[in-house]
Amino acid sequence: MDKGFSARQISGEMRLSRNTVSNYIGRFKASSFSVEQLLKMDDAAFSAIAYASTMQSQPEPKKEYFISRTEYFLGELKRTGVTRGLLWEEYKKECSNGYSYSQFCDLLAQHRKVQEATMHFEHNPAEVMMVDFAGDNLSYVDKASGEVIKCPVFIAVLPYSGYSFAVALSDSRQPNVIKALNSCLDYFGGVPGSVKYDNMKTAVIKSCRYEPVFTDTMVQWSLHNNTGLLAARVRKPKDKASVENEVKLVYQRIYAPLRDTVLFSLNELNSHIVEQLKVHHQKCFQKKDYSRLECFIKGEKDLLQPLPKEKFVIRHVVKAKVQKSYHIILGEDRHYYSVPFSFIGKTVNVIYDTDTVELYYDHKRIALHIRSYKPNGFTTIKEHMPESHQRYSEQQGWTPEYFLRQALKTGSYTHSYIQKVLQSKSFTEQTYNACLGIMRLAKSYSPERMEAACKRALAGQRYNYTTLNNILIHHLDTVPSDELLLFPMPEHENLRGPEAYE
Repeated sequence: MDKGFSARQISGEMRLSRNTVSNYIGRFKASSFSVEQLLKMDDAAFSAIAYASTMQSQPEPKKEYFISRTEYFLGELKRTGVTRGLLWEEYKKECSNGYSYSQFCDLLAQHRKVQEATMHFEHNPAEVMMVDFAGDNLSYVDKASGEVIKCPVFIAVLPYSGYSFAVALSDSRQPNVIKALNSCLDYFGGVPGSVKYDNMKTAVIKSCRYEPVFTDTMVQWSLHNNTGLLAARVRKPKDKASVENEVKLVYQRIYAPLRDTVLFSLNELNSHIVEQLKVHHQKCFQKKDYSRLECFIKGEKDLLQPLPKEKFVIRHVVKAKVQKSYHIILGEDRHYYSVPFSFIGKTVNVIYDTDTVELYYDHKRIALHIRSYKPNGFTTIKEHMPESHQRYSEQQGWTPEYFLRQALKTGSYTHSYIQKVLQSKSFTEQTYNACLGIMRLAKSYSPERMEAACKRALAGQRYNYTTLNNILIHHLDTVPSDELLLFPMPEHENLRGPEAYE
């Protein structure tokens, strides 16, 4: 332009339309700057002139009105039963020439995206560990009853490396949460600077953005492990975004691979979880050439605080009176534990945790048992019984050898079944009544039926009098194994046949 080229020549040289070239020339002339001044400008100043709009956009009244109401619309959407359709109908009554429903929804979505912008946080190594429970449970099948047992899954993650821990629990009560936290620290091999919880009732008594109140047990656990306690705000999942994301990964890397695997105990389930965790940690991050395990070992593991010498264990202390049966009852589980018979009538201290039950009298331990959660069950040590009780079964001729000899008279399957019954309890004498009942069945039924019933019962998982009696009563011993239904349909007058659907 300064060298005398026409708009047509510039258009051909730059391969732009003449109208575009003319628009640029008009903008430069309107700027009141000379060509020399324009060439000396930096990119930002030059662009402001070259790309300035030739027409000033006029404010649109209906858009200004909509923007002024967006905060109200978004606030109302959080209320129960309020929909975008309802808000649009109210909006149209106020602004008859307003946007259509689809435009209304689009503009509202755009405004919400701006409000919901997220911030990227950089986490320092070994600074914090975030914990939560997965929304869905895992499960295993109880061999004895065939019942599907659902288990809550505890998840923890170190945000810096993404190194995580998961374990299935029998329940989500506080003793199991403490046990899971201890296992988590063992898995990481150290203690982080602080632990951030969701507002789970087992950890947080009162939610507060500034001063949340934690349970006494959780405070004791944190002091024992020399770590701090933090709590996310209520209904603010982004406060613990790392563990929220880890829950999704657990669904993908653990739940999905195990979805068709049938497991038969909590220990077996957790063994599979550990194996899947190893695979998860060894996979590289997306678009990165290193894994969570490598990041944890190189940048975080050595910065964790050392583990305490002993694990923190919740110990409960209660008092119990020794009954005439030389047992005390632990009320929490409704389970009976034996005490040396000389303490009958005495009041003893019962100290128990998730694994053991200890009994003390005058500050001396008089019994130690592995804790059992079986309601109305008995845990008995033979030495706790009076000598007369120990010898009583022998005086009656009731010994394992006696029952096995009697069973062998009926047949080998009956002998094997009695042997299984005798082994079904740690205290053999408690099985003698069941053995007596089975011997009486042998007198009521033919040896052929007893042998067939015992053969079928041996294929199961529970060995007792009731199982064998049910087989004989329902004549299941006469039904071939391949014809026996696991869950036969019972006869009932309310069941309709195919004629009801003609």
